[in-house]
Amino acid sequence: MTAPTLFHLAIPVNDIAKTKEFYCDRLGAVAGRETEKAVILNFYGHQVVAHCTPEPLVPQKGIYPRHFGVIFTEEADWFSLCERAENHDLVFHLPPKLRFAGEITEHRTVFLCDPFHNIVEFKWYRHSEAIFGVKDFAAIGDR
Repeated sequence: MTAPTLFHLAIPVNDIAKTKEFYCDRLGAVAGRETEKAVILNFYGHQVVAHCTPEPLVPQKGIYPRHFGVIFTEEADWFSLCERAENHDLVFHLPPKLRFAGEITEHRTVFLCDPFHNIVEFKWYRHSEAIFGVKDFAAIGDR
């Protein structure tokens, strides 16, 4: 590819106003097109579309198998997000922590939970090659 690409993700919600309050007012996303049943969010330069569903939205037992998020390229941005979450009284599904300290895959991570039980992870890797590479290191997540 010669041009940058954007990621698109659709998530279930059941209230557009609450969606905008969480993602825009608290996390800094920017709302785009909107109807009574969906809103497009500019979520750190990627498209997240929140679609209303009449189905009950229930919490997962843990962060696996489903969550989504953002990988920051600057550590300061990760710390800023954590501070923003604390200042806006967001629910930490798992608090900020350092994973795999001293390893090539060392990274900072924090998990938030939106009002609809979607789990959102924010990361920063000490070594950018660990984002997609380092295949000989087998650990993924905390399972």
